[in-house]
Amino acid sequence: MTADTARTTTAKAWTGMVPVDDTALAVTDTGGDGLPVVYLNGQFATQGYWRHVIGELGPHLRHITYDERARGRRSRRSADYSFEAAVRDVDAVLAARGVRRALAVGWSYGAFVAAHWASRNPQRAVGAVLVEGAEPHDWLDEEMERRIHRQFRLWYPLMVLLRPTGLTPRMTPRQMAQCNIELGMIGSAGALGPVLDAVTVPTRYVLASGASLGSKGDEQELIRAAVPAVTERNPHIRLSAKVPSTHDTILKKDFRAVADAVREVAALDHPGRPDPGPGPDGR
Repeated sequence: MTADTARTTTAKAWTGMVPVDDTALAVTDTGGDGLPVVYLNGQFATQGYWRHVIGELGPHLRHITYDERARGRRSRRSADYSFEAAVRDVDAVLAARGVRRALAVGWSYGAFVAAHWASRNPQRAVGAVLVEGAEPHDWLDEEMERRIHRQFRLWYPLMVLLRPTGLTPRMTPRQMAQCNIELGMIGSAGALGPVLDAVTVPTRYVLASGASLGSKGDEQELIRAAVPAVTERNPHIRLSAKVPSTHDTILKKDFRAVADAVREVAALDHPGRPDPGPGPDGR
């Protein structure tokens, strides 16, 4: 079944495992006949983080969530935790659910995945919503790499204790640190800027205002300051909202703003109707 036929044929709700490469991912599909929306998690988060957003949007959309490799309670370990694997997993999940076109919504790490997937797949991406992520900024240096390794070594004993809850990944401190460091490379202005410039589908940012776990001072705001230049260069990308919550609480405290951005992009999915570009206020 394609996403187009899913608009007229009701897909059954489904929960199960999707094999991909050397692993398998835990996937939940609410089914229905609405526009498919695929939700892409934070780097070590789970699909449960989206419950408030999905509840706000309701059953008029088809919601597809999944836990990345070694995340959550059921997704299995892998030999590959790279960013490219994360992008491939989007295609694997959508293919398994018979979805050809979808709206990608990503938070934090997932926003980078959503931006890359939408940029590479303009015929398959209805659009994207980038929540607190995919802001091109050169924040990674040698001192930051050392800091990342120290943080994950420090947090690891607690993360092991929390594993049975599914809230922390089944990865080593080095694997987690390397994922974070790779993201710093992918998120640099030189690497991410061209990806965002190539986006040709409606894309909306939703930004927070506070810090994130592990950040110091105004580091997070410095990263967010890159967004205006992105929206100025690409008329398909706009800022939908900037909300009071922190990076880590935005899906819980400002889920309505995220849902509004999803509705905004979904409303543009009409045959022959292009993204109109920025409005009179420049957004």
